[in-house]
Amino acid sequence: MTDTSGAAHPIGRRTVLIATGATAATLAVGAAAPEAPTADKANAVHSAPVAAAAVCTLTKEMTEGPYYLDGALVRADITESKPGVPLKLALTVVDDDTCAPLAGALVEIWHCDALGEYSGFVGNNGHSEPDDGSFLRGGVLTNAGGVANLTTVYPGWYRGRCIHIHLKVHTGVTLTSDGSFTGGRELHTGQLFFDETITTAVARISPYSTNTVTRTTLAQDSIYDDGGAASGLLTLTALGSTAASGYTGTLTVGVETS
Repeated sequence: MTDTSGAAHPIGRRTVLIATGATAATLAVGAAAPEAPTADKANAVHSAPVAAAAVCTLTKEMTEGPYYLDGALVRADITESKPGVPLKLALTVVDDDTCAPLAGALVEIWHCDALGEYSGFVGNNGHSEPDDGSFLRGGVLTNAGGVANLTTVYPGWYRGRCIHIHLKVHTGVTLTSDGSFTGGRELHTGQLFFDETITTAVARISPYSTNTVTRTTLAQDSIYDDGGAASGLLTLTALGSTAASGYTGTLTVGVETS
C-alpha cells in the first residue's frame, strides 16, 4: 500500500514553483486564519498558519504513486456522497517564469476516502465498501485567474503514508462526450499535504475515527520533506466553528510551460 519513489511512473526533471500565504498581485490566495474556539477540544476547529509574505520557491515534483487511473471525469465536485469533513480547494496555477495565471489548464486530483481506500483499489487498506472506480477522482479547468475550484472531503490515511492528495496539471486537453478528457500535455505531478494539528482534530471525527490503521504523520512520511508550502503544504482555513464544518485549502502552483 505504500507510495514510494520507485513507483511504476518515474518522475521527470521538471521543476515547479509553489507559493502560498499573503502575496501580492496575481499570487494572492491565502486568507487570515480565524482564531480557534476554546470549547469542545475534541471537535475544536483549527486553521493552519498563513505565511507572512510571499515565498516563490522552485521544488521537485513528487511521485505519482500506484493509484492513478486514466479517464478521470472533468467535474468540480468529486465527492460522490463519500462521508467526511468538507474540503474546498482553490488551487492557483501560474507560469513560473512570468507568474502570470494559467487559464484553461486542467487540474486533476485523486485521493483515498476516510478509511484509506482509493476508488478502483478498494480493499487494499483492509475495508470492504462499494467501488465504482471514480469516487474522489476528477479535475476541473482553471478560470481566467488561473484558479481551479474543487470540492471534496478531507482525505483519510492508509499504511505507510501521511494524509495527502495527488495532483496533476495538464494543458491543451480535449474534453470528451463522456465527461472526461484526452490528449494535452502533462506539466506537473505532485502532492498536497495537510497541517498535522488539523489532521489530528479531523481524525477524532467519524468515519475517520473508525479507521484502525496506524496513521503516519507528516514527520514520519517518506515523501513529504518538511518543505512547507514549497513541498505542497496547503494553507487551511476553517469553514466553521468545529473541525466537522470543514476547511478551505489554498495553494499557488507554478509550472514550467516551456
